[in-house]
Amino acid sequence: MTTLADLDTPAALVDVERLARNLERMQARADALGVAFRPHVKTTKCPAIVDAQRTAGARGITVSTLKEAERFLEAGVTDILYAVGLAPAKLGQVAALRRRGCDLKVVTDHLDVARAIAAFAVREGLALEAWIEIDTDGHRSGVEPEDALLFEVGRALHGGGARLGGVMTHAGSSYDCDDDEVLRALAERERAGVVRAAQRLRDAGLPCPAVSVGSTPTALRARHLDGVTELRAGVYALFDLVMHNVGVCGIDDIALSVLTTVVGHQRDKGWAIVDAGWMAMSRDRGTQRQRRDFGFGQVCDEAGAPLDGWLVTGANQEHGIVSLAEGTHPDVAGRFPVGTRLRILPNHACATGAQHGRYHALGAAGEVLDTWPRFSGW
Repeated sequence: MTTLADLDTPAALVDVERLARNLERMQARADALGVAFRPHVKTTKCPAIVDAQRTAGARGITVSTLKEAERFLEAGVTDILYAVGLAPAKLGQVAALRRRGCDLKVVTDHLDVARAIAAFAVREGLALEAWIEIDTDGHRSGVEPEDALLFEVGRALHGGGARLGGVMTHAGSSYDCDDDEVLRALAERERAGVVRAAQRLRDAGLPCPAVSVGSTPTALRARHLDGVTELRAGVYALFDLVMHNVGVCGIDDIALSVLTTVVGHQRDKGWAIVDAGWMAMSRDRGTQRQRRDFGFGQVCDEAGAPLDGWLVTGANQEHGIVSLAEGTHPDVAGRFPVGTRLRILPNHACATGAQHGRYHALGAAGEVLDTWPRFSGW
C-alpha cells in the first residue's frame, strides 16, 4: 500500500471523501433548485474528477480554455460550454472541435465578434452555437440586461450559419462577500438579471433556450432559480480558504492540500523552511483582502489536521516559510524537526492545482488510493 511517506514533496493531495461530499452537496443543490448542473472543470482539469461529477448527475461541462474542451472531448464529454469571450482567431479551433462531434457553445458580449462568428459559420458551412454573456454584477464581462446592445448581438448571431443558444452570467463579485444575506441578495440579482435579458430577447422574437447562472457562493445561497435552466460552479469540488472566508465551506470541506517537508529553520525568526514555495502553492493571496488572511496557506499536520496559528507566511520559488501568524515560536526546530511532513491548505484551489501535473487521491486512513493526472496550458 502506498502511503504519504512514499510520496516526493511537494505533492498535491485530494481527500476523496471530502471530494465526494462536495460533489454530492452541489448536485443535490442543483436538483433541489430544479435546474441542470454544468460544472466548471477549470478548477481541477482532471478527467477522474470530471467523471465523478458526471456520475453524480452533472449534465455537460463548462471550460475556460479550448485545450480543456479538446481534452474532455477525448474523454467522451461532448456537451461543452466555452465560457470565456471568444477571440475570433480561435474560430478555426472551434470549428475543428465541432467537426469532431463536440457540441461546443461559445460566448461573446461584443457585436464585432458576433458578426465574425456568423460570417465564419456561413463561410465554413458549419452551425455554430453562441451564447451572450450578461453582466449582472459589474464584476468582469457582459452586456447589461437593459442595454440595447443585447439585441444587436442577438440579431448578429441569429441566422445564417450561427445560432443564438442562450444567455449566461457569472456573479464573480460573490467572492468578495462574507455575509449570507448579502450572498442571497447577489444570487437573486444574478438570477433576475439574466432572466430579464432572456425575456427581452424572446420578446424581440429571438430564441433564448438556455439561461445559465453560476458561481460557487451564489449557487449555495440562491433561494430559487425561477427562469433559469442550468447552474454552473467549479471551485466547490475542492473548496479552498477563500471559499471558507466567504462562508460557504468549512475548513474540513477543503479537499485539496499540498504535502511538503521541513528542510531547515531560521530559529531566531521562528521560521521553519519547507520545500513548498509559490511554485507549489501559487502566488495567489486571495485571502489578503478578506476578513482573515491565511498568508500563502493554512498549515496542517501530516494527517491534515489544521495547526492553529501556523501559516505559510512567506514564499520564494521553491521555499516556503512556516511561522506563527502572530508572534514567534521559542523552539520552532523542536516543534518542526527537519524531515517533518506537513500539509498546506490553499487560498485558491484553481491556482494551486495548476502548479501540479497530478493529484494523489487519499483514502480515509490516509492511504494513497490512486494518482490522477491533470493538465494545464491553453
